[in-house]
Amino acid sequence: MTQEKEFLQHNIEDEINLVAIVKEFWFYRKFVIKVVFIFVLVGLLYGLQSKNYFMASTTIVPVTEGKSVGGNLGGLASLAGINLGGLGSAGGEISPQLYPEITASVPFRLELLNTKIKVAESDSLVSYQYYFEELYSPELLGTLKKYTIGLPGLIIGSFRNSEEEIIVKKDNSLVKLSKEQYKLIEQLGEQLTLNVNDKEGFVSLSITMPEPEAAAQMTLRAQELLQEYALQFKTQKSKEQLAYLEERFQEKEKEFEEKKLKLALFQDRNNNINSAVARTKLLQLQSEYDLAFTVYSELAKQLETQRLQVKKDTPIFTILKPVTIPNEKAGPKRSLILIGFTFLGLILSLGYIYIKSLLPDLKKEWEKA
Repeated sequence: MTQEKEFLQHNIEDEINLVAIVKEFWFYRKFVIKVVFIFVLVGLLYGLQSKNYFMASTTIVPVTEGKSVGGNLGGLASLAGINLGGLGSAGGEISPQLYPEITASVPFRLELLNTKIKVAESDSLVSYQYYFEELYSPELLGTLKKYTIGLPGLIIGSFRNSEEEIIVKKDNSLVKLSKEQYKLIEQLGEQLTLNVNDKEGFVSLSITMPEPEAAAQMTLRAQELLQEYALQFKTQKSKEQLAYLEERFQEKEKEFEEKKLKLALFQDRNNNINSAVARTKLLQLQSEYDLAFTVYSELAKQLETQRLQVKKDTPIFTILKPVTIPNEKAGPKRSLILIGFTFLGLILSLGYIYIKSLLPDLKKEWEKA
């Protein structure tokens, strides 16, 4: 019975506290309304001054079926003494799971910075970097945030070297990034979205920009760059094998011509062969010529096969959804912005009232302690 009484007592106290809190909120209802009204105005101002942005997208299906390229050069190697080693096959493709790593790489985004786009502020095509550095004007609240909340970062950044990072490009040459380039690369990371759907086997790529045609141009360029990077990876081995075969072919072609000329000169000088030594020499030269011709012919066949294989590796993507210029804006969602600011004002005002109601009790407990 004692436990039941204590349980009922606690329930009554909780109900009393809840009623007291509700009464406290009701007493300060005008304050809550004022705060919510202010946040609604701020949200409305933010939504109205926020610039529209457009999203262009594309859906692609990467080819992931690996096939061996070139023929088996083991027999040829035994004839010519050539060891092809690991160059016997080259059909590997880069996994679509690595596509996000490609689009996130600095060399990839540096090339995107140089993409020519059409914008309303210029009569001619300009690069992405030039547009955002010289032509694009940020939102009012964004500027205020930069010079208020972001002021410490600006001050610290002003003491840093303008050339603040060194990276290695894909051609293995060192290049310095300016602070402006670094910021634009980070901005591209927010604008570019790439999703890999393993289940369905497709990849979706999209880019948001302040203008619709610029969004389409940037997305198309990103798609082309992604294909170039994937193609470069896929054909790397087959191109290495092609270069190897071309080098060996030139060597064996030169050797074949030498053997052919040597045999022809010997035959011209010995039209009437009577001695056994001369006949033996002729047989030796003929054997050397036949071997050189066999190796030369086989290499010519393999070289042509490999050239065809390199061309065969070229198609990497099947375009399911081509890039188009968007007709409708992707954002901002002004209704959601307004709702978000309204709830934020409500939560902050109620939280302030609740904390204020607890202060007297906390003060008494502090004094008792």
